Amino acid sequence: MSLKPTAPAPEPPSVHPLAIRVLAEIGVDVSNHRSKPVEEFVGKEFDYVITLCGENAKEICPVFPGKAKQRLHWNFIDPAEAAGNDEQVLAVFRKVREEIKTNIEEFVKESKELS
Repeated sequence: MSLKPTAPAPEPPSVHPLAIRVLAEIGVDVSNHRSKPVEEFVGKEFDYVITLCGENAKEICPVFPGKAKQRLHWNFIDPAEAAGNDEQVLAVFRKVREEIKTNIEEFVKESKELS
């Protein structure tokens, strides 16, 4: 199975510097990545579309207009909205990173069991 993450957004922001930092801590380099507008994917087909919008982002979470065999939604808090000192905010980014990592590992395991 080959997973290619994309990050469509209604108004694509740059990748948060703390997201880049906490992913680098586990060997994932996203320093040259960017969020992409949903329109960039019109006419493309995917096996899975997984949205990662949190509760507060439901109003702005993009709706994928293309074809997808399966759509999933993983609800995480938005670490960019974390409050506190630098270490507290960084801890929230790390927590969300680990939650996403766990979901991906479970998704891959379940997908392998089905194939």
